[in-house]
Amino acid sequence: MTRLPRIDVDFHVPQAPMADLLGYLDTYFRQQVTDREIHTQPFRLSSYPANSPLTCGAVLADRPVPEALDALGSDIAIASDLHGVVSLHNPDMRAALMSAVNDHLAATWLDTDPRLRGSIYVSMEDADLAVAEIERLAPDPRFVQVLVLAAQEAPHGQRRFWPIWEAAARHGLTLAIHAGGVFRLAPSVAGWPAYQFEDYVIQSQTFENILVSLIGEGVFQKFPDLRVVFLESGFAWLPMTLWRMDKTWRGTRQEVPWLDRPPSEIIRDRVFVSLIPCDPPGPDEVRQVLTHLGGTDMLLYASDHPHRQFDGHDPLPEGLPEADLPAILAGNALRAYPRLAADPAVSRLAPRKQEAV
Repeated sequence: MTRLPRIDVDFHVPQAPMADLLGYLDTYFRQQVTDREIHTQPFRLSSYPANSPLTCGAVLADRPVPEALDALGSDIAIASDLHGVVSLHNPDMRAALMSAVNDHLAATWLDTDPRLRGSIYVSMEDADLAVAEIERLAPDPRFVQVLVLAAQEAPHGQRRFWPIWEAAARHGLTLAIHAGGVFRLAPSVAGWPAYQFEDYVIQSQTFENILVSLIGEGVFQKFPDLRVVFLESGFAWLPMTLWRMDKTWRGTRQEVPWLDRPPSEIIRDRVFVSLIPCDPPGPDEVRQVLTHLGGTDMLLYASDHPHRQFDGHDPLPEGLPEADLPAILAGNALRAYPRLAADPAVSRLAPRKQEAV
């Protein structure tokens, strides 16, 4: 049997304890955090309750990170720590603690396992501070993406955020947008949901809004080198959204003259989505969605470790074309992540023999 290389684009490491972050703060912020007892708070994003079955999968949740990588067969995994400090209102303290999260990620995980690559976690609420953090960490080639949350106070395509996207593109960093948010506003246009079930389901609508915003506001024309990855977005909604954008563009193209071709053509070159969670319930439905999507070029292999998004031990859903598996498992990631494509360790990956079980 031959085993294909795997690049996991959505691998969550355990959230950094607040007490551990104190060591990455300067004297001023360390004193501010401790005097106000901020370090005693858990700062877990409410969209991922710690004990929810969706948050922690039974198969891998209790395994150390190296064992989880082994079990998933990941040759490379892009690690992230979706830490709740992003929800702080104080912009300076928020930036200091998010820098601490990024430094903790590098020291605790990237330094200890050569298979891991990093995410520069930033807040979109202060573009200048986000750019400063990108500039600080961009020289470290192990960081391959800028990570932001999906639910914000304004659509991601708006010009107030362009300095962040410019910095990412200039450094060859991919823009990764992950499900979740700081919930300054209700996640639904109909108001606040009552249950996690509602919140999680409507996340896909948030990604639809983001995609339309990035296209309509001309982000891809302004930053021709920028690549965007949607994480934990699902992908079954894409065919309908692409069709509707193309249809509407034909009648309104004079309003957005920078769109020189159908939106679907622009998106297929610049936007990628993680394979997990896989919304279609079975292989027949997967094949049907891929037919409407026009192929698998936008799909990236992901485990969403340790979230419970799949049954068994393998995140790879059934119904994917066998001929496309090398691209889905690794090849598409090299197009989505310029820094991975230039990474010597990644370039050495090759199919290898696997012992029969």
